[in-house]
Amino acid sequence: MRFITLNLNGIRSAASKGVFDWLPQQQADVLGVQELKAQADVVQSQFSECEKLKGHFHYAQKKGYSGVGLYTREEPSDLITGIGVPEFDDEGRWVEKRFDKPGRKLSLISCYFPSGSSGEERQQAKFRFLAAMAPRLLELRAEREFILVADVNIAHKEIDLKNWRGNQKNSGFLPEERAWMTQLLDPAQGGLIDVFRTLNDRAEQYTWWSNRGQAWAKNVGWRLDYHLATPGIAATAKREAIYLDQRFSDHAPLTIDYDFSL
Repeated sequence: MRFITLNLNGIRSAASKGVFDWLPQQQADVLGVQELKAQADVVQSQFSECEKLKGHFHYAQKKGYSGVGLYTREEPSDLITGIGVPEFDDEGRWVEKRFDKPGRKLSLISCYFPSGSSGEERQQAKFRFLAAMAPRLLELRAEREFILVADVNIAHKEIDLKNWRGNQKNSGFLPEERAWMTQLLDPAQGGLIDVFRTLNDRAEQYTWWSNRGQAWAKNVGWRLDYHLATPGIAATAKREAIYLDQRFSDHAPLTIDYDFSL
């Protein structure tokens, strides 16, 4: 199963840059997208299906803001949008498809974590989101296998961004954010797996670049996009790729191939 995740930074913008022309070449089975920046009327009329993949979406109430989508070939046994916290459900941050069969419970999820880079108010909202997300993921972890693809807006370790020394007081690399991720990945705690890092432990593996300066040209990037999975399903991961040949967004598509089927 080929599972691609991409923060679109606007689905119409990414479409105009060729993302939906590129996708058929990838032979994806699942596509998770974040930051639609569009409402249901636009998405359903133009982007509800893509290369035989059917999309389900969670929209923000605010126009031109946030929103997530998940495209799959198979119809889910259940669909869940939101995390049960109105503050964040109004922002369209979680879409989950369940593919349950006798003897197996499996979820595929696309999620968009808040950014705190615009100021202290949004940073505090980001902390509230992390506080709400931790128990939800623990609960899911206890009852089912899942893969969550997301723009987490956190670079976990020094290897995950170019200028880590200069960013230790900036949102996305704050000690509290990194500690949250460490706990989530601790086998004694959340026990989730950062799947990309099981396959690729090299430096300079980035998925986001600032539009300021020459960040893209100089590869001054951050790894903000993740596949987070339960251990059983993470163990089936075979290949990873960050696609850099074209730019559809300020993020790059992250693909991981898994050895299982829906």
